[in-house]
Amino acid sequence: AGPRSGVFRAGELALAEVRRKHNATLKLLCRLAAEAVLSSPGGILPHRDIIGQLPGQRAVFCRPQDISALLMMMDIHPGDTVLETGSGSGAMSLFLSRAVGPKGRVLSYEIRDDHHSLAKKNYRRWRSAWEMGHTDEWPDNVEFILKDISTAAADVKSVTLDAVVLDMLNPQCALPVVHPSLKEGGVCAVYLANITQVIDLLDRIRSCKLPFLCERIIEVTHRSWSVLPA
Repeated sequence: AGPRSGVFRAGELALAEVRRKHNATLKLLCRLAAEAVLSSPGGILPHRDIIGQLPGQRAVFCRPQDISALLMMMDIHPGDTVLETGSGSGAMSLFLSRAVGPKGRVLSYEIRDDHHSLAKKNYRRWRSAWEMGHTDEWPDNVEFILKDISTAAADVKSVTLDAVVLDMLNPQCALPVVHPSLKEGGVCAVYLANITQVIDLLDRIRSCKLPFLCERIIEVTHRSWSVLPA
């Protein structure tokens, strides 16, 4: 079954995750009722505050090692125009902004209003913080767009893209939209959470005969070491 759609309703089950110390997660399952409350070690949450809200997760920061790998694969230069889908927290947007420089341009598409607002807020905060400690101004070169990329073909058609980075649940929906605007030899980097999504993406490229070649599939891992005297 695919992911549910619509808001939480009274009478249905909801799974809440409570973050605890040492990266531990407490999961609580409850059946929503208007007069009930969800109790946890951190406090209580009335069910009425859940009912009517959309499910989902908060925008999270993409790991620095993943961002570095994506930037390396795209080989972005100052002055480039890059399209990003999935603004999220705005972390990737910041790295792209620095890579393309003042003469470059970043188009960041986001389908969720809360993520869109968060990304814009974080970007503004970073630019303000940067100016406090530097004489030069952080480039204002990111355009945050609240729109489903799969419906943005007319908007993207007039833009020439040097690179594309997709961080979304179904990136195969974006490929037919972005590929006509991507320069010949340009890179489309896709960030996916598991190998099943990778297989689905490659199947879609083959079945739709899209003009993309899969150069490499990598998993970025870092291992921490602690070296102590014997």
